[in-house]
Amino acid sequence: MKTFEELRIVFFGTPDFAVASLNALAEAGADIVAVVTSPDKPAGRGMHLQQSAVKQYALMKGLPVLQPEKMKTPEFVEQLKNLDADLQVVVAFRMMPEVVWNMPPMGTINVHGSLLPQYRGAAPINWAIINGETETGVTTFKLKHEIDTGDILLQQAVPILRSDNAGSLHDKLMHAGAELLVKTVKRLTEGSIQEQPQRIINKEEIIYAPKIFKEDMQIDWNKPVTVIDDLIRGMSPYPGAHTMLGDKTIKIFSSDYRVESPNALPGTIDTDNATYLRFAATDGWLYVDELQLEGKKKMGVVEFLRGYRGTLNP
Repeated sequence: MKTFEELRIVFFGTPDFAVASLNALAEAGADIVAVVTSPDKPAGRGMHLQQSAVKQYALMKGLPVLQPEKMKTPEFVEQLKNLDADLQVVVAFRMMPEVVWNMPPMGTINVHGSLLPQYRGAAPINWAIINGETETGVTTFKLKHEIDTGDILLQQAVPILRSDNAGSLHDKLMHAGAELLVKTVKRLTEGSIQEQPQRIINKEEIIYAPKIFKEDMQIDWNKPVTVIDDLIRGMSPYPGAHTMLGDKTIKIFSSDYRVESPNALPGTIDTDNATYLRFAATDGWLYVDELQLEGKKKMGVVEFLRGYRGTLNP
């Protein structure tokens, strides 16, 4: 069995979340023989080609970078074979064909932002907050055919605080996942990990974390105020929970609430036009702290009210 430093590793990833894991492996002395990331994409007003966060890091560290449009092409598969990797690591990357994930003798490890089997899917961080969870975590596991169903290697729980939003929880899990990945790879080389199949639970009990769509971002004022606040936190800083303010859409990024009888219909807006803006829910008031009117910048509620010229109170 090779030592940790002798393992030839190919790393797959794209966003910032993956950079932390790639950096942790590099800092621990891993031999990363190549980094696979998404092709450069046009972005911004000038639509200039933008490199992924993982590519930027890899180039800075002098690591070879591969950017296949499709991973099933004979050319890319051959490139991977020629790298003669012992292990592949995947963090926040797209679906991979079996010919790729099953290639190295030690298989392919994935880092996922939840305590599997719960919150399988593309947006586990957002949905854990939206659903009012008080704990989540990170899981390292071996890839197999079905998404996020492979045998578990290690897990680490992470608490979700009322002060957390999707951004702060993302950062917590990003660093926890990076540490857990290094620990996982080291223990694999030592032969001290016993792979465990994911616990079997009824399909009705599995909570999934699908991709976020526009309809998921819409605030429903006919729900309890705590549920609405969870949605706002789970959608902040991106993509942002939204509602209507007159004929304009606003995104709400942070809020507070009071559970009390609102004596108003759900969705009713109330403000003193200077210091507070609040919406009625079924069982209380949702106080807006930070928001963004369509076409405008993100701002605090006081700044917004100072410059808003529309009618707010009914």
